[in-house]
Amino acid sequence: MARTRLADAASSLTLRGRCLVAAGVTLLALGAVLGERALVQLALFVLALPVVSAVGVARQRFRVATRRTVTPARLPRGESAEVLVEVANTDRRAGGLWLLTEQLPAELGRRPQFVVERLSPGATAPLRYRLHGARRGRFALGPLRLRLVDPFGLVLRTAAGTDTAALLVVPRVRPLQGTGGLSGAGGTGGEGARRSIAVHGEDDVSTREYRYGDDLRLVHWRATARTGELMVRLEETPWQSAATLFLDTRASAHLAGSRTRGTAPSPDSLEWAVEAAASIGVHLLQRGAALRVVTDAGELTTALGRGTLGPDELLDRFAELEPSRYPGLQVGVETLRRAAVDGPAICLLGLVGPEDVTALARARSGPGSDVAVVLDAGAWLDAGSTRSRRPLAAGARTQLVERQAQAVALLRSAGWQVLPVRPDQTVDQVWARLGGQPTAVGAATGSVHPAPTSTLSTGAPA
Repeated sequence: MARTRLADAASSLTLRGRCLVAAGVTLLALGAVLGERALVQLALFVLALPVVSAVGVARQRFRVATRRTVTPARLPRGESAEVLVEVANTDRRAGGLWLLTEQLPAELGRRPQFVVERLSPGATAPLRYRLHGARRGRFALGPLRLRLVDPFGLVLRTAAGTDTAALLVVPRVRPLQGTGGLSGAGGTGGEGARRSIAVHGEDDVSTREYRYGDDLRLVHWRATARTGELMVRLEETPWQSAATLFLDTRASAHLAGSRTRGTAPSPDSLEWAVEAAASIGVHLLQRGAALRVVTDAGELTTALGRGTLGPDELLDRFAELEPSRYPGLQVGVETLRRAAVDGPAICLLGLVGPEDVTALARARSGPGSDVAVVLDAGAWLDAGSTRSRRPLAAGARTQLVERQAQAVALLRSAGWQVLPVRPDQTVDQVWARLGGQPTAVGAATGSVHPAPTSTLSTGAPA
């Protein structure tokens, strides 16, 4: 076992250690050829240093326990979280020189590094760093990678733990006001809610048998005399408003952000659409509306596959939503048709053509004012968003804008309210336009700013 550890340490020579070994071998060869005993002695001394360092590193034993706390563990996109990693030395001997690196996904930035030296037995070293949730998703933080080095920096030995912590980055939710002018989308008892009136008149009334505890003032004496049983009037009951949210997540229908050196990154249309869907969906659910969420890949359901999505679970589903590879909207439109929700449809569409929206317009014939929010293709392209790394040719750009205009005209001719959206518009501004509300001058734009890298607040940098 000791021979194996020595072999592992010897194979873990750093660049400095390899250069030193190469220099020792060169000196040894020169000393043997020239017959210089001093060069041979110097060569042996140089070669002995890495060997001694390898033995020292191989003899180091360590037992480390780690505990990781993420605050908050559920983070809106664009916000930051603080991570506390508690490293405890559970061995009976003091630790050596430890270089610690936290393993992180590339989407969360650079990997934080720490140096812990001579940690006493039973002692704990708190290591802190911050993360910026620049991208949606569920990420695993850790494990911690420990590197042992000798005082000369010649030999490096690594070991990795197994403990991790989860970080969920959900879409941002913009505060919205009102129902956006959508009939049938308001919540129960709120603005825009509809009510079913049970009492229409003395000759046309809804009644039921009296139950213990009913208010005697609700007794309907005419129905009681007619049936011989004590009957009471039914009060008006609220109808729960409903709406359907349709989100186009096709990779081919969205423009991705790009970044040129020295400039801020351009906006990503899919992220804008997901943020809009999250904001509108949470707003309607909080108002008590029955909401169904459909994408081009099908309907989003709860983890159990039944019941309705709540605000938190809706954000969790949106957090892990990835661009789909579906070429068209057929699957989503068919799901939307089967849903048959008694309320408006709010569709967030990417780059669409007439063939994409024809079936969508035919699928909706129920009550409520249907709305389509579509990308203003020209504005997004002018902002630097692209479909690939190469710039879009002039002919392809013209064709893209014309197809988008044809799709918008087709939806409007079918009675839809269509709102082209620019990259500098926020969700609350678009929602205000739906209700005909004026947008405040100087409102915040939807520009995306570059994400700062992770920083360390405790521990010496490696």
